[in-house]
Amino acid sequence: MKSKRTGKPVFFVVFLLILALTYTAFFGIENYYGDTRKVYVKGANDIRRGIDIRGGVDVTFTPSTDVTPTELQMEAAAETMKQRLVSLNITDYEVYTDTQKGRVVVRFPWKEGEMEFDPQAAIKELGETALLTFREGYETDDDGLPAGDTAEIQIEGKNVVKAEPLYGPISDTSGNVYYISLEFDDEGAKTFSELTTRLASENGSISIWMDDEMISNATVNEAITDGKAIISGNFTRDTATALANKINAGALPFKLKTETYSATSPTLGQGALNAMLVAGILSFILICIFMLVLYRVQGVIICIALIGQVGGMIAAISGFIPGINSFTMTIPGIAGIILSIGMGVDANVITAERIKEELRNGKSIDGAIQAGFTRGFSAIFDGNITNIIVAIILMGAFGSSDSIFAKSLSPIFGYFGYATEGSVFSFGYTLLAGVVLNFLFGVLATRLMTKSLSRFKWFRKPSLYGGGFKK
Repeated sequence: MKSKRTGKPVFFVVFLLILALTYTAFFGIENYYGDTRKVYVKGANDIRRGIDIRGGVDVTFTPSTDVTPTELQMEAAAETMKQRLVSLNITDYEVYTDTQKGRVVVRFPWKEGEMEFDPQAAIKELGETALLTFREGYETDDDGLPAGDTAEIQIEGKNVVKAEPLYGPISDTSGNVYYISLEFDDEGAKTFSELTTRLASENGSISIWMDDEMISNATVNEAITDGKAIISGNFTRDTATALANKINAGALPFKLKTETYSATSPTLGQGALNAMLVAGILSFILICIFMLVLYRVQGVIICIALIGQVGGMIAAISGFIPGINSFTMTIPGIAGIILSIGMGVDANVITAERIKEELRNGKSIDGAIQAGFTRGFSAIFDGNITNIIVAIILMGAFGSSDSIFAKSLSPIFGYFGYATEGSVFSFGYTLLAGVVLNFLFGVLATRLMTKSLSRFKWFRKPSLYGGGFKK
């Protein structure tokens, strides 16, 4: 079957799209209203750098009472803290437990470019018990603590399967507000149904508490049997999200207090980071020169594709897409970027060599290009599919237990236990992103640009593609 020919303008369209992506990925799109910065598209400066690059916070928690936690309770506390850090979009962290002294040591990075970030508030949030409870009525004593029938806990947060922040009306007469939607498990749904059925007949009320603070209360007008509830109040988008994240992370098995707190220095200084950046730019230039000398026209296309791949990598970790948070970059993550760019070079070299071989065997320009990309794709696919498998395994084993990768591999990692380590997860993420971008730029974009340029009579000489003679 004869393949559909690629039009001449395609090269310029792809080239301009790559330039636009790369420029916006590096510099972003933003505007200032006085001192207020409005970000429309995040750039390289919005990338969050990990502890090893930027430094961060080192805090030690101990039980706030004389309780001696068990090893199981210590592990549960550590896992809850990990989930809370992930909910704060802090993926590069370290959590250690000292079961003998009952201590939990946590290290996490500063939030990049967020001047309002308060590490003390983050520490306080990490150490809060965050025990969600549902109680009958809203009776309190002089200290604001639950009293009377309200002192009895009806449902706990462990019975909540999912908490989700939403925006909209909570009744037929209310306007749009921020609230938290809750979904109970079977046990919680049954208890909540029985409780609301009884309270509806008594015109009673339900209060919702976080630790010893009442966060919501409402009169029960009808039984709720679908296993769902809402928490309403004077929420903003941020406070509703924070509360939902805290509920999803679960409660600590015991109260904690901050024993020590200090700032940590980065493993990689700013000078070393700048040196790596300069080395990366020089390496890219040398690679492009080598490609131009060896593959001529195809070398130009390879360099353009590599520019797009670099821009794509920056976009993948900067939160380029509106509504998606920036990814925390670590030293292993930088290694993943370098590896992915190397894979991009390798993919383009494979295709270019195939085209040269076909030309030297006497094929026409169109035939050589078609056969070169067809023959090269199988080798590129085989080489990248192994990297995809490795990346998914790393992200599943060292990422959050509620991620899509961890859930997919839960039969394996659920048995051995999860090890949420942001630095290793960072490597897996950049590796996976690099593979995807390799197919997008190293295969698809390169193919389109090559076929488009070959339509111009100036670029139909076999010598411009490294061919021109038979073996």
